[in-house]
Amino acid sequence: MSSTNRTLLKAAGFLMAAQMASRILGFLRETLIAGFFGQSRVTDAYNTAFILPDLLYWLLVGGVLSAAFIPVFSEYIAKGNEDEGWRVASSVVNLIFLILGVFVLLGLFLTPQFIRLMVPGFKVQDIALTTHLTRILLLQPLFMAFSGLTMGILNSYKIFWPSALGTVLYNGCVIFFGTILANPAKPESISGFAVGVVVGAIANFAVQIPALRKVKLRYYPIIDWHHPGVRRIAALAVPIIMSYSLNQIQIAVNNNFGSMLFPGSISAIWYSSRLFQVPVGIFALAIAVASFPTMTEQAALKQWDKLRQTISRTVRMVIFITMPISVGMIVLRYPLIRVLFQHGHFTSEDTLRTAIPLLYFALGISSQSVIQILPRAFYALQDTWTPVILGIISMALDILCMFLLVRPLAVGGLAFADTISAFVNMLLLFYVLRKRLKQINGRSLFWTGAKTVTASLLMALVIWGWNTWLTHLIGVRTVSSIVVLISGTAIGAFVFAVMAWILRMEEFEQTMGLVRRKVGLRPAK
Repeated sequence: MSSTNRTLLKAAGFLMAAQMASRILGFLRETLIAGFFGQSRVTDAYNTAFILPDLLYWLLVGGVLSAAFIPVFSEYIAKGNEDEGWRVASSVVNLIFLILGVFVLLGLFLTPQFIRLMVPGFKVQDIALTTHLTRILLLQPLFMAFSGLTMGILNSYKIFWPSALGTVLYNGCVIFFGTILANPAKPESISGFAVGVVVGAIANFAVQIPALRKVKLRYYPIIDWHHPGVRRIAALAVPIIMSYSLNQIQIAVNNNFGSMLFPGSISAIWYSSRLFQVPVGIFALAIAVASFPTMTEQAALKQWDKLRQTISRTVRMVIFITMPISVGMIVLRYPLIRVLFQHGHFTSEDTLRTAIPLLYFALGISSQSVIQILPRAFYALQDTWTPVILGIISMALDILCMFLLVRPLAVGGLAFADTISAFVNMLLLFYVLRKRLKQINGRSLFWTGAKTVTASLLMALVIWGWNTWLTHLIGVRTVSSIVVLISGTAIGAFVFAVMAWILRMEEFEQTMGLVRRKVGLRPAK
């Protein structure tokens, strides 16, 4: 295995572990919210309150960071021109905070009007609570911008641990403040979780400061509009800003439809989306983040063969990991929801409602995972328009499918629309990227997909039989559901591993090789 591959696997492995810890805390957070407040308009209000802060962050920071800042800054680092890179970084940071500060102030004044537009089905008291929570959360984008830009700088130096640790601290703060301030008898006490979000964003940034000092942070109080690096970032960022605007439209339409369904509909979609995002966040996003600086460097140095190999390898690994998780989540969705959420004010009826969108979301886990990687391949090529154009097509399809499916499938239709859109987006990205790079190891991708589907379906059949028999035997209480979930997961993992070994999958060998090195074993000669 090459040194580049080892570096990627090591970085991805660490990020996966950190993401795993963060996601566990994240689910503890969601479990506490569900236990305190159930699945109701209170939790609908809390989840809706994130729309405006997230909109500001992704428009002004997230898009610039992922698609424009890291590739340009990484190019300066790769070519040994760090001082100019830091001047560009300083200009971008100063500009973002100037614009973001203005938008946050406007958001504080216009929150009620924005909320009424987002969720027309909410009653007056629901609007008031959502407005209160949104105004608290509007402090979050400022500190998330600090941590996001800092993460971008450190990732360009291929330093990943501070931001990974920051996400763990973030969720820890939300849990701490939410728990000590929550009171189920007072719906407004859910604001404790919003306070924890703001404190967590501060902690997320603070933990990265020591690493910034180690890379010899250089800050200049300038906004150099004429610097070619700044102008290039601006040119790359424009289509991404458009892309995230369209993404927020999708979220707004989803909430708009959800607000007109039964109380708790938005929360049902939220809880189920959190579950399906776990493998996307732990595995796909970790691999994508770890591989992105390498792809950027290979594109900057015009190492096209290596770039094709990196893209193919990361996509195949993501498919190999996420496909069995997708199938397993579909089969085990009921015990999974019972274990994580069904306690306190979250009832068995809420479990049934949440399981419906989870089924449709889980169908799209692999597609959602792959589209964490493919747009970054375009970004590495400093092409930010192509993913946006394809995203517009996918967004239009998503909204059309929501409109067509929400009546027959209710919350399930909203989730299924997202899955259909993600699958089409993935196919379009593959097609255009293959044309751009002339080839993309399509045969290897096909066989990895075919073998993974075969192994996953056999695994699903075994898990389904076990789940049905054991649930009938021991029931559906919390302890019983834990037993079903753990045993079903273990059996499924074993069956899938055996099938992957029988099918001689390269990804299985790579995974086992990484495990051997971690535990100090050498492969047999």
